[in-house]
Amino acid sequence: MAGGVNRKISAASARAHTRRAKQSSSFKLPSGIFKTTLLVFFVGILAWAYQAIQPPPPKAIGSPDGPSVTAPRIKLRDGRHLAYQEHGVQKDKATHKFVYIHGFDSCRHDAVVAKTLYPEIIKDFGIYMVSFDRPGYGESDPNLKQTVKSMALDIEELADQLGLGSKFYVIGFSMGGEVVWSCLKYIPHRLAGAVLLAPVINYWWPGFPGNLSKEAYYQQLPQDQWTLRVAHYAPWLTHWWNTQKFFPASSVISHSTEILSPQDIEILPKLSARKDYAAQVRQQGEYASLHHDINFGFGTWDFDPMDLENPFPNGEGSVHLWHGDEDRMVPVTLQRYIAQRLPWVHYHELPGAGHLFPHADGMSNTIIKTLLTGDK
Repeated sequence: MAGGVNRKISAASARAHTRRAKQSSSFKLPSGIFKTTLLVFFVGILAWAYQAIQPPPPKAIGSPDGPSVTAPRIKLRDGRHLAYQEHGVQKDKATHKFVYIHGFDSCRHDAVVAKTLYPEIIKDFGIYMVSFDRPGYGESDPNLKQTVKSMALDIEELADQLGLGSKFYVIGFSMGGEVVWSCLKYIPHRLAGAVLLAPVINYWWPGFPGNLSKEAYYQQLPQDQWTLRVAHYAPWLTHWWNTQKFFPASSVISHSTEILSPQDIEILPKLSARKDYAAQVRQQGEYASLHHDINFGFGTWDFDPMDLENPFPNGEGSVHLWHGDEDRMVPVTLQRYIAQRLPWVHYHELPGAGHLFPHADGMSNTIIKTLLTGDK
């Protein structure tokens, strides 16, 4: 009797074990499918994210589907082209020859100094000026491997191919003013003088005291703070950040008036002529022009401008930096600090002036006369 009961218990136990085994095996299949599905989903998200952050290829100038070539261009040694525009007296009759470097979201047509100089100043001083499209803007080929040094070498090669002589002047506005620092570093032996107009500042230049650059940095609009953070720490995300719709992107790219001073607002009507060529500025795509320019200006530089030495120790030339004390794009406090660190830079601070002060009536004449005659 007991043996029969034991056999029944053993049989029941076996059946229960079999049921548990089947249940266990039946749970394994969904678990495997879940893991596979999760892996496929994760890979899909990565593929989507990778595609989302990839900038589109530039629209090549002169290609069947790209913008047309309308400007004179030189061919650089690496095969790229730079488009340029000439201003002032004839080159072979010029006494003073300049290379003008335009700012952010601009092109060769935005040579404000050349275009607003009085004719008598141009004639009396024999001024010839060439402006050019920086890489990726207008009709100049992009240089996605651009460095701070390569920009200066592009300017030197432009000057050589146009026959500007052994020495020439450089003058740059805003982001173009920042480029002038690279000229002072890499081609100082080619310069007769230099002018920086409201030059953009890289907040990560190591020469700035941490508290000073941090305070200036936080004076910007929050969206601009984030744009520059991305450009400095994750430049491969710059295109995505400035085209995504989740957070506000750069106020400079969107032409927000929040970053303009009262004087800038008054000057805006003078820029109405830009409508005739504004479409040319970004015609190769926003990544090749705007986004790459942001990475260039706010990335990690291979030198600190505040470590530069006077390129004109014997007084054969001079460097002038002009800035408005109400500039809401580039904090004046940092320009003042640079001027203190570099006493050989002639610093001119303009009360009540904003970022667009070079467009003010008569300003270009003052800038050029101060450079060439030393008048203050």
